[in-house]
Amino acid sequence: MNIKKVLVSAVFAGTLALSSVFAQGIYLKNFDKSVKPQDDFFKFVNGTWLKNTEIPAVESNWGAFSEIEENNKAILKQIIDEAIKRKDKEKKGSHYQLIGDMFVSAMDTKAINELGIKPLETELANINAIKNIEDIQKTIARHQRIGTSTLFGVFVGADSKNSKQNAIYLSTSGTSLPDRSYYLEENPKFAQIRVAYQTHIAKMFVLLGENAEKSTQIAQKIFKIEYRLAESQRRRVDMRNPQKNYNKRTLDELNQMLFNLDMKKHFELIGAKDVKEVLISQPEMLAMIDRMMQDVSIEDWKNYFRWKTITSSAGFLSEEFEKENFAFFSTTLNGVKEMKPREKRMVQLIDGILGQPLGELYVAKAFPPAAKAKMMEMIDNIKAALADRINALAWMSAETKTQALIKLKAIGVKIGYPDKWKDFSSVDIKSNDFVGNLMRLREYNYIMMLSKIGQPVDKSDWGMTPPTVNAYYSPINNEIAFPAGILQPPFFDFKADDAVNYGGIGAVIGHEITHGFDDQGSQYDAEGNLKMWWTKDDRTQFDNLAGRVMEQYSNYKVLDSIAVNGKLTIGENIADLGGVTLAYQALQKQWEKNKKPKSKDGFTPDQRFFIGFAQVWKRKYRTESITQRIKTDVHSPSEFRTNGTLSNFAPFFEAFNVKEGDKMRLPKEKITVIW
Repeated sequence: MNIKKVLVSAVFAGTLALSSVFAQGIYLKNFDKSVKPQDDFFKFVNGTWLKNTEIPAVESNWGAFSEIEENNKAILKQIIDEAIKRKDKEKKGSHYQLIGDMFVSAMDTKAINELGIKPLETELANINAIKNIEDIQKTIARHQRIGTSTLFGVFVGADSKNSKQNAIYLSTSGTSLPDRSYYLEENPKFAQIRVAYQTHIAKMFVLLGENAEKSTQIAQKIFKIEYRLAESQRRRVDMRNPQKNYNKRTLDELNQMLFNLDMKKHFELIGAKDVKEVLISQPEMLAMIDRMMQDVSIEDWKNYFRWKTITSSAGFLSEEFEKENFAFFSTTLNGVKEMKPREKRMVQLIDGILGQPLGELYVAKAFPPAAKAKMMEMIDNIKAALADRINALAWMSAETKTQALIKLKAIGVKIGYPDKWKDFSSVDIKSNDFVGNLMRLREYNYIMMLSKIGQPVDKSDWGMTPPTVNAYYSPINNEIAFPAGILQPPFFDFKADDAVNYGGIGAVIGHEITHGFDDQGSQYDAEGNLKMWWTKDDRTQFDNLAGRVMEQYSNYKVLDSIAVNGKLTIGENIADLGGVTLAYQALQKQWEKNKKPKSKDGFTPDQRFFIGFAQVWKRKYRTESITQRIKTDVHSPSEFRTNGTLSNFAPFFEAFNVKEGDKMRLPKEKITVIW
């Protein structure tokens, strides 16, 4: 999902507010009984909430995920408060010392404001000293190590065609707007954003000490650099093709295709040893970056790197930088009206950068062992349901079914939190050096990543922190993961009946498992290797079915003018369809064991399942936010994740008496259930 594949959210002690709201499993006050479930099930279940809920001024959107995140942040803040009290009594490098001093440094706004741009003086001085391409390359390497956005990045992960071994990946970047379309599309909204973006860059350079006229000129030149980079970027739909993204080059081959960048030297600069091969996602963009080394003047490159330095750190600098950064990236791009209180922003920051130490304290406080056991039972039932469905597929041959079942059986499962925790005890975290702490943590994480070069893949690693309200499927590891953060109402509630839990977290489990068999995941085998295990005819059948799903979602309109991109969202849409299908079938198996219950709250058990599904997707978006999501997000908007999915599903029709011709039922010839 991201519910972001790595790509994509328990009943907790201290979650009294949420638990009481969802004590009966479904929240009847959210319903809009004036809407027929046969016409718009999303609004039938969530309509009153949609009418009465205002998106908080500090948010770009708001929904069930947001409510849980707020609850989790309150728990994390309790842990941080305890860390602040204990930090000076604990030994240096302990969880409480790291978290406590990090938070104290982050909240010392007086010192942060007095320092202004001083924390970046050394980095800016190095940039100002650039004289040639060799110096530019040193700057790129430095930026990578300290987490500053730059022209390209190096990361280490499992080789897509040799999944047990780590490989070095080189990803291209360099732009700051959400998508290439913001630079290139002749769209009035994007044209306004382009003007606003250059104005924002100029304002940031004024804060750096440049005069207004020169700052405007600098901004225009930086935009031209990013425009050229955007022209060479692949479209997001093209980025969904893992075969096209797999471009392995030896270091010699890589240096032969580049005329200005010395990649052997680059890997030495970042501390990567014994590099022999590199995987490049977009070779054509890397070639453009290499060409631009000569085409762009040294002075313009210096200003570009100054820009990347301040925009990557602006949220952590003095108030004037922070506010200007917020005004563009949050308000202009996402419609957010007000900045979140600093305390909440810093809790989120620590979860991101010290997520393992904080997460270890979080699960000790907030995650009951019984939740893990219940999840395993549900996962086993849902995997069994998919096995039954694979065996029954009329369009798939026996040969491909055998391989699909092997892959299904091999799917690994992670629930709640890691079995092994990462050690941050050697990082020097000080109570009076906020930006320095950030840089040291970023560099430490980078060094930890580089240490995996040449090593076997450690499948115990997690792609999310324990408090994260999300879940994911990793195609390379062929595993599903559910952080503790998502295992609470309305997704998962011990007090609720099986129908609601299977409609909530059960559909999420099914969703993540289905990702192993969507348009991307289905190209990886049981061991996580990018390898076609389908017969040619079966793959054609699958692609035809996926095409029907693309067509369905491409017809959904947002804001009466913008359409959902069915090609971009195809993987998530397939997973949503599979999630509901598998969870519902698994629920039938559960009822066979434990006897189907009677109606409750005026709804049959089957109806409660679908209500459980719809209520987890309640969400409202600001106009700016939904515009950006349509261009960048692989998920469809929540309304269509609900209605689009259920309009294909016969058991839903039966549960709510949805007849042919009703809005919640696709015409018979268009109904598609792949898995």
